[in-house]
Amino acid sequence: MKFQAESNQATYTVGAHGPGFVEVQGVRYEQGICLGAETAPQAWGVDGFAALAEQDFLQLAEQQPELVIIGTGGAQRFAHPSLLRPLIERGIGFEIMSTAAACRTYNILVGEGRRALAALLVDPAPQR
Repeated sequence: MKFQAESNQATYTVGAHGPGFVEVQGVRYEQGICLGAETAPQAWGVDGFAALAEQDFLQLAEQQPELVIIGTGGAQRFAHPSLLRPLIERGIGFEIMSTAAACRTYNILVGEGRRALAALLVDPAPQR
């Protein structure tokens, strides 16, 4: 799905997403990334949902966001609470949803000026 650009003060927003990719500022990412309004995309969860570890969530917490939007790929999946400990202990809010919903939600939040991070898992593209 492609998003129409609006007037937005955020530097980094999701421009498009689809099977096997997320696009930020015209750059297509085919593995998991995290990003913030002023934080360039960086690798996150590149080995997929099953490989997520507490360290992945510590990486997010260290950026001190107000809220983390976690996109778990094509389907909403919930991480074990022990993995989320770095966010919980710091009082950082989080929402878990499909990556498509996370992309939309993240763009809205940063458009409102919120200190949000998006942690987006990208499922492999289907084979043809």
